[in-house]
Amino acid sequence: MQAARRFDIAPIVIAAALVALAAPVRAVDLSLEKLGLEKVSLESRGYLRAGPGLTSRSDHHACYQLPGADFKYRLGNECDLYGEFLFTVAPKDHQGGPGLKLNYMPTVFDGTGDHDQRYKTAQFYVEGSGFGFAPEASFWIGKRFHRGADVHIVDTYFEKLDGDGAGASLPLLGGKLDLAYYHNGPRDAAPAGHRLNAWLRDIPVNTGGTLNVLAGLTRGEGSNGKAGASLSVRHHQKLGETSDNNVWFQVAQGSGGLDGNFGDLTAGSDVKRWRLVDGYQFQLTPRFGGQAIAMIGQRESDAGKETVTSLGGRVAYAFTRHFKVLGEVGIDRVKPEGGPARNLTKLTIAPTWSKGEAFGARPELRLFVTHASWNQAADAAAGAGGLAGLRDGKTSGTSVGLQLETWW
Repeated sequence: MQAARRFDIAPIVIAAALVALAAPVRAVDLSLEKLGLEKVSLESRGYLRAGPGLTSRSDHHACYQLPGADFKYRLGNECDLYGEFLFTVAPKDHQGGPGLKLNYMPTVFDGTGDHDQRYKTAQFYVEGSGFGFAPEASFWIGKRFHRGADVHIVDTYFEKLDGDGAGASLPLLGGKLDLAYYHNGPRDAAPAGHRLNAWLRDIPVNTGGTLNVLAGLTRGEGSNGKAGASLSVRHHQKLGETSDNNVWFQVAQGSGGLDGNFGDLTAGSDVKRWRLVDGYQFQLTPRFGGQAIAMIGQRESDAGKETVTSLGGRVAYAFTRHFKVLGEVGIDRVKPEGGPARNLTKLTIAPTWSKGEAFGARPELRLFVTHASWNQAADAAAGAGGLAGLRDGKTSGTSVGLQLETWW
């Protein structure tokens, strides 16, 4: 269920302050010479989304996600504020010795609940390379994001190893081999856990095509902790200069997650999952581009089986250099074995001001209208508040609002 929310200005003030700090870092390197740090470089990268909204039946902003679905279609369908601000510090000249980088990333999140606000350190790690015993390898230790390809329109990285740990990256077969260990501390009722990952990355296999193979082993601690494993295979294909396609096949058992991360550390060997995903991004002309996704998957355990499917896409057409119209449609279905299917269809239209014509040009400032419809089975599965969180028993809803999205 995506609960409705009221807009809160406090996280926007914090996010704006971080953006204000990050912008001069990127633009002028903070004039580090004036600070006596001329031998140190400071870089910034980041992401921010924010904006108010309401529904046709409430001053709350309702968002729509099918219970049991792996993701939701995000255009005009995000009821949160989120920002991440990565700062990287490194010596400019290490005089032939090891090169070191310190990475620090705070994040800001304001979600759907009255107290669902978080300001935390999402990344804080050191990486080094150029060591004499392994000059072509790199090493890292700390808390980091460690991700592969994503499908932006559903805000999902299908290879996502984020966590606390240490690892190394070695050249192999024209690509890389990443090896890492992660530890997850106990949280609420979940036990602590350990994870090993081996990731063969970007291996050339055909003209314009590369292969990624990610394997993981997990184990939860304590009497209720369980073991697990996962395997993900992805083929990436460049399609000309402006389009590309990713196909994933992923399987997991027990406490392993489909994305290579931890799953439920109390899940036994009866818990099995698989999914097949195709993500396609295109820029057919300078003014017309988009992204599409198709997915089918299945979850199985002693409690039963359910099949999950999703099909959707977003297109963008630029009428001028700075004005485009976005359209997005997403169709989700979850079918439990022996039970009624849950269905949701979501459609968004968004006139948009943008920095440029391309599909990926940012920042974008959008005025959106989103309409969603779902069936009674989906509404019942969402709980007492219903799928839209408005407790009105309806099986459709319309939301309008503004959203800013940018990255740098």
